[in-house]
Amino acid sequence: MEAGAIAELSYLGLTTVGGTVPPNALIAGLMTVVLAYKSGVSAETALGLSLPFALLMQWIVIACQSLFSGFNVKVEQAIKQNDIKKFKFYVFLPEIILTSLYAVVAFLSTYALQNVLSKFVNSFPEFVSHGFEIAGGLLPGLGLALLLMVKKENVPYLIIGFLVMSIMKPDNVLPVALFAIALVLIDFMRDKEAKTTSVVTGGEDDGEGI
Repeated sequence: MEAGAIAELSYLGLTTVGGTVPPNALIAGLMTVVLAYKSGVSAETALGLSLPFALLMQWIVIACQSLFSGFNVKVEQAIKQNDIKKFKFYVFLPEIILTSLYAVVAFLSTYALQNVLSKFVNSFPEFVSHGFEIAGGLLPGLGLALLLMVKKENVPYLIIGFLVMSIMKPDNVLPVALFAIALVLIDFMRDKEAKTTSVVTGGEDDGEGI
């Protein structure tokens, strides 16, 4: 839970803009948990160590998406020929390939290569591991800063979360996660009620959801 929470904080608000290649958040979260559990390092250190894996997976995804652009011609041909089966095949094939790649990486990371990864992490000198720990401690702050830039409406929730963590200082983040879920549900139901009222009264819907 601790490793997953710190990974989530680090990648909040992370978006792909222009030619930027941000690390793959899914693999970063996965590798943070695996490295922290198998190698016994802190969650912050595991987060820093997960970055190369996250970047590698993101490059793989970009390479796949570039190759998948070639399927557009096949899809257009299927539409012109009114061939539904062929159309579905070329639409779903890229997703199946990419999902399979994620499955292979997840399997290798969490099962097949655990001992290799553990030896790899433990082979680092102490000053290198300490550097990764510092970097991992800074990344959640970066994630929160990115989130503030994306949507300023979330600032009150960030302040509430900071106060809760500062006052409680819990070893178990599950109660804090449940508290956050409760806030999200309250906001969601309030937003849904406002939209319903807007439709009934003939007001305009701004189209924004949770």
